[in-house]
Amino acid sequence: MISNKKQLFGLPEGVTYLNGAYMSPQLRSVERIGIENLQRKTTPFLISENDFFSEKIILKKRFARLIDATDPEYIAIIPSVSYGVATAIKNISFEKGDEIIVLEEQFPSNYYAWKQLENEKAAIIKIIKTPPIAKDRAQRWNERIVEAISPKTKVVALPHVHWADGTIFDLQAIRKRTNDVGAYLIIDGTQSVGALPFSITKIQPDALICGGYKWLLGAYGLGVAYYGEKFHHGTPIENNWMNHEGSNNFSKLVKYNENFRSKAARYDVGESSNFILTPMLSESIRQLLEWTPNAIQEYCRSITEDVLKTLPANVYFIENSLFRAHHLFGIYITNGKPVEELKKNILAKNIYVSYRGDAIRVAPNIYNTKEEIEKLVSCFI
Repeated sequence: MISNKKQLFGLPEGVTYLNGAYMSPQLRSVERIGIENLQRKTTPFLISENDFFSEKIILKKRFARLIDATDPEYIAIIPSVSYGVATAIKNISFEKGDEIIVLEEQFPSNYYAWKQLENEKAAIIKIIKTPPIAKDRAQRWNERIVEAISPKTKVVALPHVHWADGTIFDLQAIRKRTNDVGAYLIIDGTQSVGALPFSITKIQPDALICGGYKWLLGAYGLGVAYYGEKFHHGTPIENNWMNHEGSNNFSKLVKYNENFRSKAARYDVGESSNFILTPMLSESIRQLLEWTPNAIQEYCRSITEDVLKTLPANVYFIENSLFRAHHLFGIYITNGKPVEELKKNILAKNIYVSYRGDAIRVAPNIYNTKEEIEKLVSCFI
């Protein structure tokens, strides 16, 4: 099994950081590359025309490998999840009465834009409610999603894991049902890709959209997205010079070419060759490929599973480990200390977690230890 890698991050001693779902700490290698590339603009005459494209290609190839996609040209570079969602929406034809399925308390960037379609296109948002706390909660939630998909369904827009409590959604079963009715499947992978295995080959979503600053371990402000064949002839949000054919030939940029680049390259955000953020994200994904998401998930399981069993089941609820992620999970108080008291206890021990909805969200990674999980659990007992 992979060993603890805290020495590769810049986390200070004495801090127990269990909040990777909020923002990842910085890998030292990523920080170094960011500083080096920040300094490059001091001598702009050393930045070649090829440099505008070379690092983008590397990033797309690495992300394609990470998500088990066969073609890096299906990858676009985006600034945010909301940008990636807006790109998808722009290229789906909606009619009055079309249904869009989302989850209760889904991350806002994968909700607001869909909700807006109720006013613009008279579409109907169907929110799949969270079942009450019970041992079969996740299973019932997945069943509700599949049952809600009908011939009226135009889009199912979901995360791989719920951002508040780590509930895993059965994307293969959901994909099968969306195929039955001809609906799009749009996945927000921000809280899963990088720490939880994801396979485009197996799931075959129409789009997978990922912010880069959480489990991809990149800097804030850049992300990546996969767009399947249904989007390969669409219209991007913006007309920037780089998403048109022939843009790598600077001497011919004055000869306008109205044709967009092939496949998902047409959706690259303007200035996607960002000489700081792009190589940083490329380096962080290189490291993830070396570790592998499967090994990271197993490491998180090894430091959390046994310790969490010591929490009294009649006082706290954590989703069954078969139906949730190990790198992100929620602790619900059913009959215990008030959450404000727990917040004080946790912060007093210099432990950092998040509070999302009714869940105390815990998000460990390869830099955490079993002793740190034990330290957190001691705050609850």
